[in-house]
Amino acid sequence: MSQTADRLIVAPDTTVVAAVDLGSNSFHMMVARSAGADLQVIDRLREPVRLAAGLDDRRRLTLEAETRALACLQRFGQRLSNLPRERVRAVGTNTLRRLQEADSATGGFVERAEAALGHSIEIISGVEEARLVYGGVVHGMGGAETERRLVVDIGGGSTEVIIGRGPTAVLMESVGLGCVVHQNRFFADGSITRSRFRQARFAARLELEFLENRYRRTGWDIAIGASGTVRGAWRVMREQAWADEQITREGLEKTVELVIDRGHVSKIDFPALREDRRPVFAGGLAVLAGVFDALDLQRMQTSERALREGLVYDLLGRLSDHDVRDESVRAMATRYGVDAAHAGRVATTALKLLTQVFSAWQLDRKSSTMLLNWAATLHEIGLVIAHSSYQKHGEYILRHADLQGFSQTDQKQLAALVRLHRSKFSESPLADLPAAQSETIRKLAILLRLAALLHRSRDPDLDPPVSVRVGSNNGRRNVDLSFPRQWLAAHPLTQADLEQEADYLKSADVRLRFD
Repeated sequence: MSQTADRLIVAPDTTVVAAVDLGSNSFHMMVARSAGADLQVIDRLREPVRLAAGLDDRRRLTLEAETRALACLQRFGQRLSNLPRERVRAVGTNTLRRLQEADSATGGFVERAEAALGHSIEIISGVEEARLVYGGVVHGMGGAETERRLVVDIGGGSTEVIIGRGPTAVLMESVGLGCVVHQNRFFADGSITRSRFRQARFAARLELEFLENRYRRTGWDIAIGASGTVRGAWRVMREQAWADEQITREGLEKTVELVIDRGHVSKIDFPALREDRRPVFAGGLAVLAGVFDALDLQRMQTSERALREGLVYDLLGRLSDHDVRDESVRAMATRYGVDAAHAGRVATTALKLLTQVFSAWQLDRKSSTMLLNWAATLHEIGLVIAHSSYQKHGEYILRHADLQGFSQTDQKQLAALVRLHRSKFSESPLADLPAAQSETIRKLAILLRLAALLHRSRDPDLDPPVSVRVGSNNGRRNVDLSFPRQWLAAHPLTQADLEQEADYLKSADVRLRFD
């Protein structure tokens, strides 16, 4: 299930929140206040950073591109300095996804970017980006619950194509097409010829070929285009009197001819087009034409709303305890046949242990509680494949599933916790997490392991009377469990499991003691 924008329960009207979109072409920031079921925008900032253009063949950022990005984020950070962390959500999209995938090439850019902004940055998947775009575009549109909407968002490095019914996204795809990437591929030297444009348009069509039949079969009642490329093309058409409130195929073809006649990027000087949009306009227009061809579109509405608005609505939902991530976890538990009652008992015990170690382990109460609860809910999903090494199956599922509302880092942490909840304590699930997050996951994994162990009997009436104290000694973490007198003697399997667990945890430099 996805959180539906029209049914969003927002936070109190006094809540001011901010969304930061680190796109492949531009960085955007929006500060807004919830106003009933809608938003009151307080401030907007946009800078054409062109991050995608600064990514080399090895997926390294050039010094010039990194300098531009960090300077922009410092300016954004000053504006956001008075907002609590939980009221700011910053996300990276296609270019940061590509940068992150090249593990050895990141060079700590995301960490430096977070320091400049003063807030954490989530790298979101293409499907999550598509979900947020759809929510941002259709929120408050009205119309029938059954109305089918096709939403297309052409960014700098990717294009999101979504079909939804009313406020709910049904089909979501993110394709590696964008105005910056396409511009660099076909018009890098600035020359625009008919042959080049034809190649660029056909290449976009080919990239979209895999979704053509499925999307056409599903169908839609209206098509809506979002973000700078679509809005820029529409403004040029309207300036030429080739469009009114919608982009038409006829107007699009005339605009294509207009751009080809210019012959060079330097001659794209349309007054209706923002100056910083002109260097990538030909590439974006070719992508838009490819979308029209692939989906046989005749007309398209345009929207000023997109990812940033979707981020804000999603953030307001989280602040109002309507977190789409909770819905995603519940849906996954149902899909994989999780024993919900047992998972609930494990979660209750894990959270009881967590409340006793918050201060000593310096854990963030809200984020640790959510993450541990989600992991406890899903710790047995791997059983759907096999009991043997089911924690590894669960990790794989969570790393590769499309979990709505989750950033890629969220998913990696959740997957690591599920992997580490039993058997030998392996460091491999933590390898691609930042050091600070790895340390948090190690601590939470210990609590989840203990909770799962204590409920191994699956006794529905068991409420383990356990207390925990933690500390450290010579670099080794100490975990001391206490039970009422004779309780362990009455539960010999639990005592044996704890003895084995003490051996397992030695490899993680943890000394487990119990009495």
